[in-house]
Amino acid sequence: MEKTKCLYDEFPYETEFDANVLVVKALNEAQDRYEVILDQTLFFPEQGGQTPDQGWLSVGHGLRPATKCEVLDVQIRDGVIVHVIEQKLEPGDQVHGQIDWDYRFSNMQQHTGEHIFSGIVHSTFGYENVGFHLSDSVVTMDFDGVLSPEDVTAIETRVNQVIADDLVLEIAFPTPQMLESMEYRSKKELEGQVRIVTIPGVDVCACCAPHVRRTGEVGGLKVMHVQNYKGGVRISILCGFRALDAFRQKTKTVDEMMGLLSSSEEELRSHIKRLQTENQNLAYALRQAQEKILAQEAKGLDADAEDVVLFADACDSKAMRSIVNDMVKDHAGYCAIFAGGDEQGYQFIVGSRTKDCRQEAAHLRETFDARGGGGTQMIQGSVRAAKVHLAENWMA
Repeated sequence: MEKTKCLYDEFPYETEFDANVLVVKALNEAQDRYEVILDQTLFFPEQGGQTPDQGWLSVGHGLRPATKCEVLDVQIRDGVIVHVIEQKLEPGDQVHGQIDWDYRFSNMQQHTGEHIFSGIVHSTFGYENVGFHLSDSVVTMDFDGVLSPEDVTAIETRVNQVIADDLVLEIAFPTPQMLESMEYRSKKELEGQVRIVTIPGVDVCACCAPHVRRTGEVGGLKVMHVQNYKGGVRISILCGFRALDAFRQKTKTVDEMMGLLSSSEEELRSHIKRLQTENQNLAYALRQAQEKILAQEAKGLDADAEDVVLFADACDSKAMRSIVNDMVKDHAGYCAIFAGGDEQGYQFIVGSRTKDCRQEAAHLRETFDARGGGGTQMIQGSVRAAKVHLAENWMA
């Protein structure tokens, strides 16, 4: 089959088109989803790390009015673009396609912003963009070298200066001979016609996706997150309206926190640190109190019993472990604590100085489908069971 004519290459700002249906194929026995191949399309398919366009196809049969159906997915296979819809069409049908422009333009903003960022990283540090993902909520770039926080801030500033400069992008389809003498970025070996996107003085990159006409249309770029990744760095960004939405959400969150803490924005950090310190102090005091209660209960156990168990309310694991360590000094068998309740389940720690606790772990898994593990002298985990059943059958 001939390759689909990609209208988005020539007309990235067009939103409607007409086409002929060439092939229709049911995707399942229920025949409620179909693959449709057209002779031409404005729908950009999923490729190059970018999600596909969204939109609709409309078609009418005979005297029936045209039906508008959502395009659920768009894929490309050997140059042939496949649209997935829920309505059955027929080969020979004429369809009218409509692109969700807001979604398309947002992707264009993100992708052009990524090119600017990656181009500056490449020219400044020599790093390659070895991974790119553009979804509905996040844009990530993976670089094969490390960037410091100061580097990232400086790059972000330069990117936004390029956006403010409102440079005109250049789209070209060089001949193979011209490509041989060109320097351009590409994440993979390319075959066939290569499309080159140039941002003058900033970046030259092979790319199949629609881009904005001018860098000013990106609107702005904000780095959202930076993390070390596979010996390099993964950077998450948002551009344009998505960056604006993210800023609004963060502002809303900060405002809510200010209200909850009765704090100004300037005082917010110190108030949170103070709450963290208070929480740590309270957790320590609670653990000490729990240890005292458990220690008192442990003293009440039968001193002649080899295997002993305590049940307690939800309890800090450090306090549980400390008391189990004391219990094994006085009892030769299994010493266990189950903390929690029948509704939420129990956390447990079992220790012994004479028995293999791994056998107890196996018993709890087989009898109560418990989770957890450990070594010969101590195990820990969680279990959902009634206290009455645990008390009668907890021991291996």
